[in-house]
Amino acid sequence: MIKYNPKSWFQLIFAFHKSDTFRILWKELIYIALFSLGLSYLEITFFPNATYLSGLISVYSLVGFVISLLLVFRTNTAYDRWWEGRRKWGEIVNDSRNLAVKISTLQFAADENDFFRRMISNFAFATKEHLRGAVKLDELELTKEESKALERKGHVPVEIVHLMFKHMNLLKSEGKLSEMEYLAINENLDSLIDSLGACERILNTPIPYSYSLFLKKFIFIYTTTLPLAFITTFGYYSAIITVFVFYVLVSMEVLAEEIEDPFGTDDNDLPTDQMCGTIKRNVDEVFE
Repeated sequence: MIKYNPKSWFQLIFAFHKSDTFRILWKELIYIALFSLGLSYLEITFFPNATYLSGLISVYSLVGFVISLLLVFRTNTAYDRWWEGRRKWGEIVNDSRNLAVKISTLQFAADENDFFRRMISNFAFATKEHLRGAVKLDELELTKEESKALERKGHVPVEIVHLMFKHMNLLKSEGKLSEMEYLAINENLDSLIDSLGACERILNTPIPYSYSLFLKKFIFIYTTTLPLAFITTFGYYSAIITVFVFYVLVSMEVLAEEIEDPFGTDDNDLPTDQMCGTIKRNVDEVFE
């Protein structure tokens, strides 16, 4: 995720970062410009008296309004998914801290504290990579036995919580953990699983295919036929208008596509690597 100063207007206006939609769409902009120029040439050369096409401006104004409403809904939906993902990761951070504080005050043996210290951080790192496609066991703090056990599992984050529950039940059976203490810790572990499930729901439920397909086709047809309404008035300059409209509309769709899956490594995705590092530092400090 890119950190920036939103008050630096001119710096942001003239910045061309790799996440800028202009750098993503520059080839398409060239194609649209060439197509618009070709369409303008055909109409100006072979249909110079087609003044009736100027009436299309009012039609395209109405259609453009409809597209703008669709894009507002599209971007709002994508941002809601991004923001919910951020809230759930905030809950993971808070539950990890709460869990570490509760366990560290129970006066367990050093090896037991070390187990929970490692597993709390491991859950965050495993969740981060699980949402990106595959967990990297080398990134986790594991013993050889734990590593072998997790290698056989398809859902590593859930198995990490499972290991913590098994360890808690063992401590409870040995009389080292009371019923009240067990329930207090259980609440945070359940919350970690709930946050993981919410993130998986965001990841595995994209915008419906038919809606996305319709919007893309709508934008494409609108922009490629747009010169017809402006050629009689602006001539070859209608290509500039078409390119600008295409850039605005398609950029909104591209941005929505990027932020609707907020758990990857794109510039506009959530800083989950940073949050995992924060969890690890906080947890390690609590158990010192």
